[in-house]
Amino acid sequence: MLPAQDAEALILNLVQPLDPQQDIEMLALQMASDRVLATSVSGTQDFPYWDNSAMDGYAVRYEDVQACRVDHPVTLEIVEEIPAGYQPQKTIYTGQAARIFTGSMMPVGADTIVIQEETRREADRVTILAAPKPQAFVRRRAEFYQAGMPLLPAGITLSAPEIAVLATAQCITVPVYRRPRVAILATGSELISPDQPLQPGQIIDSNQYALASLVASTGAEPIALGIIPDEPEKLQATIAHALSIADIVLSSGGVSVGDYDYVDRILADLGGEIHIRSVAVKPGKPLTVATFSTNREPETSPPIPPSFILYFGLPGNPVSALVSFWRFVQPALRKLSGLSGGWTPTLVWGRSPQELRADGKRETYLWGQVHVVDGEYEFRLAGGSQNSGNLINLAQTNGLAVMPIGQTVISAGDRVQIMQIGAVYSNFQMGS
Repeated sequence: MLPAQDAEALILNLVQPLDPQQDIEMLALQMASDRVLATSVSGTQDFPYWDNSAMDGYAVRYEDVQACRVDHPVTLEIVEEIPAGYQPQKTIYTGQAARIFTGSMMPVGADTIVIQEETRREADRVTILAAPKPQAFVRRRAEFYQAGMPLLPAGITLSAPEIAVLATAQCITVPVYRRPRVAILATGSELISPDQPLQPGQIIDSNQYALASLVASTGAEPIALGIIPDEPEKLQATIAHALSIADIVLSSGGVSVGDYDYVDRILADLGGEIHIRSVAVKPGKPLTVATFSTNREPETSPPIPPSFILYFGLPGNPVSALVSFWRFVQPALRKLSGLSGGWTPTLVWGRSPQELRADGKRETYLWGQVHVVDGEYEFRLAGGSQNSGNLINLAQTNGLAVMPIGQTVISAGDRVQIMQIGAVYSNFQMGS
């Protein structure tokens, strides 16, 4: 069994990120949210585009108002009003001012804004009641960004702030990586889909649905291939098809040591190189990781070039499958997607008001809820048993407490390492 850190390092070393030449798409800006930028982007416009006002007030010459105060005000002639979107027509000379609004273009001759709260207006005259600082409330052209300089680096996820930056820079089409394709199959003759009537001895398949949701949330495209019975020929044909259409293949079940666990043998028969067969974690000990070099089916759209395929054989128990995804598959998907960093899980330190226990033989993940209470992370175990077949109490889980090999107890109130798997909220108060 490989320790978790060694398995993670091996997997990430195997991942070959998408190619910025072959695996690129040009998307309209409106469609680029949550995609990974494939090449760095530069803008053709300075930002701000021109000198403009940061406040409503009056554009003045600083030398005219630098000495004024309440008992010694300065009165200026208003020669122009400059609303937003208007190009000033007048030059501001000594003794003059322009009424101006937030975001409006500065007139020639003015170098300072006096906010309206420090003025008194009468007809076409404005009295300045307090001296501003030099160049107060003026946003200078190119103060925030100079045209031609790098604007956004490759390998970042485009969220709302980046989309706003690209819109401001008039980047209406954006080079992004295509979404990685992830084929998902569940193995086991006992499995049925949720729309079928449940018979004695059968199990409703939840793994495909959960894994598809996780894949989509990582920014990849899930391809559901259904439930494959414990029949080696059908399983081999399905895995071979999956390898021809996807960048990563996920199967759940069939990777332990039972009489009907065929996955590892089939992978070897298909020419795969198996790198991992089990990991020293709980839940999730049975984990197969293999690689393939294969050609793609021509009907994929857009076509995917021949490539290096990663195969993850996940455990069949629902919690084990999800923990294995969070711990090992998600980092691989992040690297594959073209992200420049931040692949590995987010680990933080916090405390648990409850005692945490493990057998100490493997790195153990206990699931529950994480919140920030009084400025510190707090982990609360999910109610009910910490059993890899109990997916019911997995609902609303957003963190896993990590107990290292050799540690059997973390006392209530002691520090514990926590792996974040969802949003963490502040000042949450649990009931007793």
